[in-house]
Amino acid sequence: MNTANVFSHSLSLEDVRAQAPAVFATCADERLSARYTFIPTDQVLAGLMNVGFVPVEVRQARTYRASPLHAAHTIRLRRRYEHIALRDSCPESRRWNSHAGGQAYQARMSLWRAVCTNGLIVSRGAFPAVYVPHRGNVVDEVVTGALRMAERFDILAAQVERMESRHLARDEQLRFAERALGIRFADLTHCGILPSQLLAIRRSEDLGDDLYTVLNRTQENLMRGGLTRRSESGRLTRTRRVTSLREDVRINSQLWDLAREVLAA
Repeated sequence: MNTANVFSHSLSLEDVRAQAPAVFATCADERLSARYTFIPTDQVLAGLMNVGFVPVEVRQARTYRASPLHAAHTIRLRRRYEHIALRDSCPESRRWNSHAGGQAYQARMSLWRAVCTNGLIVSRGAFPAVYVPHRGNVVDEVVTGALRMAERFDILAAQVERMESRHLARDEQLRFAERALGIRFADLTHCGILPSQLLAIRRSEDLGDDLYTVLNRTQENLMRGGLTRRSESGRLTRTRRVTSLREDVRINSQLWDLAREVLAA
């Protein structure tokens, strides 16, 4: 569930609770061992809000076996007063946590573009992600890490500006789209989609041949779905929206690395 965009009001705690109850869980899944340290997301969120961050979106993974209170969840946050000005994007911090084991608490930089509903997640190669294992008293560590990450927002903004100044010829755009297609679909010969479909323009703000605009068009078409494709049986279908939190991170991170590779060429 998506709520709020970069220029809208932040979410209240009541909004967060309604959309992602796992944020307010008071204990971990009872099946976990005593060595597992529960990281209370609501306390982390309170700490981040105390130092100037506000939540603008929350999502929670669907669960079929575990309780919804222990499901994986993610929170988008941005600084209440952001001094970095980009053309149509805003730097943010994204947080992932789960109370069912299997993954550490994670934080990464992201960029939210005001004209679409998909956030670009910056790869670990560009800026190291913050991973906190579920052991020990970690709330203070998480908040401190968020402040250190925010101090690098200006470096991220400089990378965006470099991408905006790098113009791609049509053949370069098609090569970028073909490689991007391979990030989501392992077998391009059977995916039923042409690379040119990832370059489709959905709105006037998507016009442009600079690397950052091409990256955003490609990312939205990959993540949002709705592209016409022909299945192996020959039937016309449409691609599905990517809803998995894990795939969201993987695809976005690899797209960002692809754009950085083009920028460095």
